[in-house]
This record gives sequence, structure tokens and C-alpha cells, in this order.
Amino acid sequence: MLCSDAGLLSNIVASQDAAHAPYGGVVPEIAARAHMSKIDAIIDRAVQDSGLTYSDLTGIAATSGPGLIGGVITGLMAAKGLALSLNKPLIAINHLEGHAVSPRLTEDCAFPYLLLLVSGGHSQLLSVNGLGDYTRLGSTIDDAAGEAFDKTAKVMGLGFPGGPNVERWAAKGDDHAVKLPRPLLDRDSCDFSFAGLKTAVARAYVASDGSDTAKANLAASFQRAIADCLNDRVARAMTQFAEGRDGPYRFVVAGGVAANATLRDGLKSVAAERGFDAIFPPLRFCGDNAAMIAQAGLERLQAGHVDPLNAPARPRWPLDAEAAKQAPASGAGRKGPKS
Repeated sequence: MLCSDAGLLSNIVASQDAAHAPYGGVVPEIAARAHMSKIDAIIDRAVQDSGLTYSDLTGIAATSGPGLIGGVITGLMAAKGLALSLNKPLIAINHLEGHAVSPRLTEDCAFPYLLLLVSGGHSQLLSVNGLGDYTRLGSTIDDAAGEAFDKTAKVMGLGFPGGPNVERWAAKGDDHAVKLPRPLLDRDSCDFSFAGLKTAVARAYVASDGSDTAKANLAASFQRAIADCLNDRVARAMTQFAEGRDGPYRFVVAGGVAANATLRDGLKSVAAERGFDAIFPPLRFCGDNAAMIAQAGLERLQAGHVDPLNAPARPRWPLDAEAAKQAPASGAGRKGPKS
């Protein structure tokens, strides 16, 4: 994928959904092997589609973490090889920063803005003050929203990827049919918790008759519970974000879960009620994609931020790294804080 001041020049996506579908979730070994088998051809096609040559490149950006380490290492090593052979600078990008700047691919989205990052591995509320300058307002203390969607789909046998399938089933159901918890709702914080909701969904499905109607109602009720939690947390974060700041206020939603239309509509309403402009990346840039990494790389390169060829691959890498070390929201270990 290539990006320049003129805009997006090429963007190639190689989906692995079919390989992971039989297992109901991402299998790290399969993901790593798929990365290795496809990456050279994908890079070559991206350059060809752009109308440029390798010598025209001004820098090589790649995800350096966080994420499944096999895939991260594969992409980063390919980038290092290109940077070394072409004598171009390497820009090692935090995957979450790619999501954070993704709306800037298509929108005039000036700093600062409030970011809700919701994906399979992350649920965070951040004040994006500038490139590389992030303040965490809230994070999940256990599971991410996207993980809850995937687990719900797996429990009910809806197929993989879970998020889109839950959304399709929810469209046919009654979102008040099943009583489910709203973890941390009305608590005086901006943190999330979805582990209890996952467990409640599993128990509700076991207690149901397993019919299509039961699946649709449970999917709709689950989606409504997620929406209620997100709306409540975002409203509180908007209050914090606006304190001491003059408008206009911008609110960005990024990550794979941002593709859910019901969640989008609810968040747009919350933003409108509080005087925030709601900005969503186009659907093709909500999930993981190379375009957002290239955008972050372009902005870092323009700011003079490049990395050495020994830049490490990181399974964990919070955007607000220093704050996360002092007060991790969801645990820490030898690999560092998760969030």
C-alpha cells in the first residue's frame, strides 16, 4: 500500500477469514504462515498498482506492534529488508496509532480529537492531542468489545468473522427480548468491561431453545447492551475532553467494531447531543488495513520521526505507554502493560 500527499495510491488487502473460519476465531500459527506466504506478492502488487517504482518510495512504514507476534514479525522484517536494500528510512508504527489517524486518510480531521478505539483486541477512549501525543481517558479492564462480538457469534454458531454475523442476526431480532447486564454502566469512569456480558450471553443461549428466533433475539439484545455501554462511556469521556478546551469538538470512532451500523447511529446521537462532530473512517478503513499504517508513516516521516533497523516487534504497545506502565487498565506482565 502506498500513500502520499496526493492521497492513497494503492491499497491491497489479503483476507484470511476463510482460513480461520473453521476454528471460529484467529489461529496465530495459521495467521503467521498466511502472512509469510502472501506478503511479497502483496507488496509487489501494491507498488505496481500505484504507478510508481520501488526507487520512488520515500520511506517504508510497517506495523511494529501490538498484535499477534508472528504476523507482526513477518511484516516488520519485510519492511526492514526493503528499507535496507533501497536505503530508505524505516518508520515502525504502533498499530493503534494507525487506527487513531485513519480518519485523516479521507477527512480534514485536525488535532485534537476524542477517539473511541473499538476492535477485537482493544476498547479505549483517548484524547488525541497530536501525532504521538495521547492521553488515555478509559480502557477495558478485561475483554474488548470486538472480542465479545466474536465470542457471542462462536457460542451461537453464527460463523466467523463474528462482528458482521452478529449484526446481521441482530437486524432480525428484538433487542429487548433477553435481559443482559451493562457492566460499569453509570460508574464514574470511562473504563469498559465486557467479560461479564460474554458470560451472560453464553448462559442465555444455553437456556434458550436454540432456534433462529432465539439467536436473533439474543444477538439483538447483546448488540443493544454493547451500544448502551459504549454510549454511556463516550458521554462521560466527552465531558472530560471538553473541560478546559474551546470547540469545535471532534469525536472519532475507529477499529473494526466501528463498522457496526447500529453502534454508529447511537454514537452519532451521543455526539450530536453534546456538540461534537462525529467522524467515522470509511468502512474499508475501519478494520486492520495497510492504508492507515501508511498514513501514520507519512505523518511521522514528515515530522522527521524515523526508526533504526533494530526496531523491535512488540506484542504489547499501549499508545499512552508511560501512563499504562503506572496504571495498566487490564494487567501487565513481562511483555508490558496491555493497555
